[in-house]
Amino acid sequence: MKKKSASFFTTPAIAFEGPQSANALAFKHYNPAEIIDGKTMAEHMRFSIAYWHAFRGTGSDPFGPGTIIRPWEAGKDPVAVALKRMDAAFEFFTKIGAPFWCFHDRDIAPEGKSLAESNKILDKVVAHAKELQKATGVKLLWGTANLFSNPRFMCGAATNPDAHVFAYAAAQIKKALEVTLELGGENYVFWGGREGYETLLNTNLKREQAHLAAMLRMAADYAKEIGFKGQFLIEPKPKEPTTHQYDFDCATCIGFLRTYGLEKIFKFNIETNHATLAGHTFQHEIEVAAAAGMLGSIDANTGNLLLGWDTDQFNTDVKELTLAMTSIIKAGGLGTGGFNFDAKLRRPSVDADDLFHAHIGGMDAYALAFKIARKILAEGKFEQFVKERYSSFDTGFGKEIETKKTNFRELEKVALSLGEPTLKSGKQEYLENLLNTYLHG
Repeated sequence: MKKKSASFFTTPAIAFEGPQSANALAFKHYNPAEIIDGKTMAEHMRFSIAYWHAFRGTGSDPFGPGTIIRPWEAGKDPVAVALKRMDAAFEFFTKIGAPFWCFHDRDIAPEGKSLAESNKILDKVVAHAKELQKATGVKLLWGTANLFSNPRFMCGAATNPDAHVFAYAAAQIKKALEVTLELGGENYVFWGGREGYETLLNTNLKREQAHLAAMLRMAADYAKEIGFKGQFLIEPKPKEPTTHQYDFDCATCIGFLRTYGLEKIFKFNIETNHATLAGHTFQHEIEVAAAAGMLGSIDANTGNLLLGWDTDQFNTDVKELTLAMTSIIKAGGLGTGGFNFDAKLRRPSVDADDLFHAHIGGMDAYALAFKIARKILAEGKFEQFVKERYSSFDTGFGKEIETKKTNFRELEKVALSLGEPTLKSGKQEYLENLLNTYLHG
């Protein structure tokens, strides 16, 4: 009989106790078993835990080393530590009740002295993860490759000026796709952590973008070859660490994908913190992706608007999340995507139960926002207002504009005959007050 792994958390499994509960280690709004429209809340929300923050985060920041020390990190053999860390992770996944998890290849397995050795180590850890998935029922939402941490990627991976580095990155993506398939991953994410440039003095922008497109196309070809049918996702990010990122925001990425004929292969994994760093709202990025039929998944976090970098905090802003949820629901949901908590504890939050408090807060906020958004959409007051605001395009010359059945000469006749347009209020303040009635009663 296989020896049962030791417990790493004294915190019991998190239960739903409702809004009136005073228990800080209980869900107030997220009831995974609650049935809504024939699906459980767990099925609607598809929550996922980000391995890199939850189990590799140390509390370090640009001004100091880590403060968070975990018992599963003790040991001299990095592979043994990686296996023990995986045990701790799956204990947490099951206690918090998350149905999914996500990882980069280098999050779960240390690099060896060569690519071949790194692959061998990764296979060993993946085999253990597969056993734990089978034992717990937790699934893989998506996998990806870390193509930004190692010094070899200091000038990018797919956009690196050295073809040797490009080849190494391709080999790493190949392996990451294989292990994602092995673990039943439902998606695969591309995040270009260093796919950009610091200065145009040493950069051939056109060539680098063509190389990035070539890498993405080869990845899609290899996925078909091995039978991986998961959705490919791109995660836009505007800045940090490079001065200019090629994957700045959803609109930029849509233009890039259409330029290279890749728009039918990829959708977007949208992160709240990245949206605000690009000068957009979270809802804006969702709407841009949805309008193009490319909304895929969400990295559930937020940033600190007083700081200029990616702080990856847990999002408990119910107003922001409600607006996002209305757009997600209107778009038909996330399909095989989900809400992945790409968020980390604050530097002084060093206790093991802080990991539970953080995820409870995030899961409750998203669940409450989901319920409010459903009520907003069911009553239809905002949608009716927007419909009426654009009603002039439903008939007559307005409809002819949308159906491309008119021209400048005809529209000039309309303008001359009707005279000056009447100003019509956008009613922004009224609508903001209306939103507050849903948020606060």
